[in-house]
Amino acid sequence: MQGVGFRPFIFRLAVKHGLSGEVDNRTDGVAVIVQGDLRTIDKFSNDILKCAPPASQIKSIQVNPKAIEGYKSFSIVKSRVIDDLITEISPDIAVCPDCLSDLSADTGRLNYPFINCTNCGPRFSIISRLPYDRAQTSMNGFRMCTRCSAEYNDILDRRFHAQPIACNECGPRYLLRSTSGEISDFDKILEEIAGQIVAGKTVALKGTGGYFLVCDALQNEAVTRLRDKKHRDQKPFAVMFRDIASVKEFCNADRNELKELTSWRRPVVILRQKKVLAESVSNGLRTTGAILPYMPVHYLLFRLLKTPAIVMTSGNISGEPIITGDAEASVKLGSVADSIVGYNREILNRVDDSVVRVINGGISLIRRSRGFVPRPVDLALDAEGILAMGAEEKNSFCIGKGRQAIMSQYTGDLKDRETTCFYKESIGRFSELFSFSPAFIAADLHPDYYSTVYGKELAERMKIPFTGVQHHHAHIASCMAENGLDEKVIGISLDGTGFGTDGRIWGGEFLIVDFEDYFRYTHFDYVPMPGGEKAVTEPWRMAFSYMFKYFGDTIDYNKIPAFKSHNPGSLPLLKEMIIKNINSPESSGAGRLFDAVSALAGLCTISRFDSEAPMRLESSTGSGIESYYPYTFGKTIIFADTLKGIIVDLYDKEIPLISAKFHNTVSRVVLEAAERIRNEAGLNKVVLSGGVFQNKYLLEKSFGLLTKSKFEVFTNRLVPANDGGISLGQLVVASKKAKYVSEHSGKNNIN
Repeated sequence: MQGVGFRPFIFRLAVKHGLSGEVDNRTDGVAVIVQGDLRTIDKFSNDILKCAPPASQIKSIQVNPKAIEGYKSFSIVKSRVIDDLITEISPDIAVCPDCLSDLSADTGRLNYPFINCTNCGPRFSIISRLPYDRAQTSMNGFRMCTRCSAEYNDILDRRFHAQPIACNECGPRYLLRSTSGEISDFDKILEEIAGQIVAGKTVALKGTGGYFLVCDALQNEAVTRLRDKKHRDQKPFAVMFRDIASVKEFCNADRNELKELTSWRRPVVILRQKKVLAESVSNGLRTTGAILPYMPVHYLLFRLLKTPAIVMTSGNISGEPIITGDAEASVKLGSVADSIVGYNREILNRVDDSVVRVINGGISLIRRSRGFVPRPVDLALDAEGILAMGAEEKNSFCIGKGRQAIMSQYTGDLKDRETTCFYKESIGRFSELFSFSPAFIAADLHPDYYSTVYGKELAERMKIPFTGVQHHHAHIASCMAENGLDEKVIGISLDGTGFGTDGRIWGGEFLIVDFEDYFRYTHFDYVPMPGGEKAVTEPWRMAFSYMFKYFGDTIDYNKIPAFKSHNPGSLPLLKEMIIKNINSPESSGAGRLFDAVSALAGLCTISRFDSEAPMRLESSTGSGIESYYPYTFGKTIIFADTLKGIIVDLYDKEIPLISAKFHNTVSRVVLEAAERIRNEAGLNKVVLSGGVFQNKYLLEKSFGLLTKSKFEVFTNRLVPANDGGISLGQLVVASKKAKYVSEHSGKNNIN
């Protein structure tokens, strides 16, 4: 409830109903004392649920009689710390319509880029500790002017107890720096930014949770230059559109997608493309990551811009975390941007933009950060004291507080030194913020993941238990946890890479699962990865490996288009690597199969960004196609007949048909595996998770087939299906192990 205007809301509601009493923020929740007749109090309680602020999330109301001294009025009292319990911290909230109106009407806040009220503005990004009061935020250094102070203390004012309250006289200010010098006048800063964007230049602009790089999304030369300087390769850029009308001009968006776009969270929403922006924005993909303005400065900038869309990408060098500090921005972004526009309020918790996709009418999180973090996931079990370290890529970690899991913001890939520093810093920040001390640590089974190595170091240093959790067990457990399941289920995890208990790489897994354990019922066929990790970045290698495994020397590989563009001498080398098992680890990863098919179809033989091959394969998929390729279902699932059918179709069929048939094939495999497990184990609940299920076509097709066959189907909604959600799964699996350790050691290992 902290930071969403809940106490002022309660105050006004109590006054409306003529009740006396008090309300205060506590670390264990919001406490309200009301004095009056029972009928009025009942109406008051009902109105709390009906009229609560949009960003609040009321999970329960407990009503208890209390003997009190007589209250003469209703008041808001000072926040209190109750033991080490915590209440929820609001995520950052997009600027509200009332504040947007004030940009033109409030004389003290005309064009003020940090305008906010109790219903909007920065929250998590500026807080240092609980309770959420101004002194505990990075606004502490800004002394309120007389006018702001009066509004802050006026219960009837919309800015009553708005902790980041500020105005042109007393609040933070922007500063533009470039080779031409500095500009501090905000109106001139806006004019300069707009002029540079029109001229095809790049601006580094400090946002809510970090810096962003901005250029005109309709100027291909400008976008290409930004891509080159940022070392972004071909990965699509997110685009901020002026308004909904502009979104609809360039993208197809249904009612649910529009709802997410305009929500107070303001995530990037992946939409189907209608009209192409600059070619370099999406580089041939038929989707666009669209976002609407969420800071006052965005709206003010669009007043001066003619372009309806600007690239809005994280302010960093690719692979590193988003930059938050002004000095660091000058050093690292100085060679990327033509000007750097920062402000003098510190970002305490960096948060990148969240990314979502609407699948089956609901959101599917791809990157969970601004607007979602640090809102917890409610659990059906006690996870107190557990620290789950997450995976190596798309990392997030997770801490347990009672029956809540508090997941960190998106961290990134833990292969970069800067990212590992951010990771460790964030663990420390969350521990302080949420009064958390680890008593049990969980991590991935992979011995070389940085998250695993660091988790073991922490466990040894703190002398607390450590457990490893199998990657795909954690994927399924994450989905079970957010859906309130604690029982045996059919778990289908389609993923790229995960360390298996047999020492091989897993990723196409069909499991019988509960939190305590899992049974591997069947899986995709193992196929060598010639060159190891190189086979991930060069999907043509996986295409050759699949073909050679199934067909050996019976076909002429030089006639297959996917291999023509590569050095002819490389095929015999790959063949020798596979036969002699030289740097060719075996993988059952579903992602590797998608890579191979994408390469065979000529869509992506060299991958220039993570998951490019499957993304291009999905993007090419036709609609209204129900046919699929044959496959062999046994102890393992063999795709020899699938690939044979694809090769035949390549001679006289269009790629959209081939792609749709392949996706349909994988969906049929999902259905058949679920039906076989149901027949043998009597289970009817199917849990789908893993990064491959971010594929909208595949998930919707699989979901449809399963529900038609009378299965109960569960998917990730609150956390990503990719590795960004895996820490939640580690946490709940560890909670069972922690309980076991506690019961068998004669002492409680969890705080």
